[in-house]
Amino acid sequence: MLHGIEFFTATCLNWQPLLLPDERKNILIESLKFMVNDNRIWLYGFVIMPNHIHLMWRRQDAWVSKNTEQIFLKFTAQQIKFRLLKSAPIELEQYRSTQHDRIYHFWERRPYKATMYNRKVASQKIDYMHYNPVRADLCKLPEEYKYSSYKFYELNKDDWGFITHYEEHL
Repeated sequence: MLHGIEFFTATCLNWQPLLLPDERKNILIESLKFMVNDNRIWLYGFVIMPNHIHLMWRRQDAWVSKNTEQIFLKFTAQQIKFRLLKSAPIELEQYRSTQHDRIYHFWERRPYKATMYNRKVASQKIDYMHYNPVRADLCKLPEEYKYSSYKFYELNKDDWGFITHYEEHL
C-alpha cells in the first residue's frame, strides 16, 4: 500500500446545483457504498454540496492502476441522466453537450486531485470538507448537514456504514 490518500473534488458543470435534490445526492452515496463494498476504494470522508463533491479516498491495491474517478463520475452521470429523463426532461436540457463524444455533460472536466501522505494534511482536508456546508450557509453547524462524514469523525456516529478512519491507513 504505497499510494497515498487522495483528496478529490468534482464540480457540476458550470457550478449548477445539479446535486441539490437529495435523490441525486443519494445516487452518489450508493455509488460510493458500492465501490467500498466491492473493494475498489477505502472512503475516508466526503461532503456532497449542491454543485460539487469532496472525497477523501484511497484505491485498493487491485484498483491502483484504474481510473476510479472517471468510473465514479461516468456512472453517477448516467444515473442522474436516467432520473432526469424520467422526472425532469426540461432540466436535462441544461446539460446538453456541445462536444462530439457525448450527448449530456454533468461534471466539469479536470477534477481537482491532491495526494496526502501524512495525518496533518489529511486532517486539514477533512476539516475543510466538513465545514464547507457551514461556509455555504447550508447549515449553522457541520453536524446539521446530512451529506457529510462529519458525524463519523466528531461524534463517533456512523450513519453511513462504509467509512474508514484515515488514521488507519496513514
